[in-house]
Amino acid sequence: MRTDQRAQAEKFGRRAEFWAKCYLLLKGFRIIHERFKARGGEIDLIVTRGKTLAFVEVKARRKRTMLAEAYEGVRQDRIINAARYFLSQNPQYSDYTIRFDVIGLAPFVWPVHIVDAFQTN
Repeated sequence: MRTDQRAQAEKFGRRAEFWAKCYLLLKGFRIIHERFKARGGEIDLIVTRGKTLAFVEVKARRKRTMLAEAYEGVRQDRIINAARYFLSQNPQYSDYTIRFDVIGLAPFVWPVHIVDAFQTN
């Protein structure tokens, strides 16, 4: 991927994360971390609502019809590894219900929030 294409993709992704944050805030979530990076993984958003802690992957596509393939491309192992590291460093969340959500975004479409999209093994 050329540098200008990479920069455009980065900008597109950051914009999608902004809209996902707005959507989650409207649903009563509190954002506790954005773009959490750990060895072997990354999480777009970490949010809480009540005693639920959700690790959220944001997927954005330029066309609504491309969202289904975006969900298939979620790197669950990387998200789970980063979540395990986050939890090891933040014991205050040990009694929370943990889940992994995915939010899909496309132009002119309300965000698609897949709650508890996958489980750890």
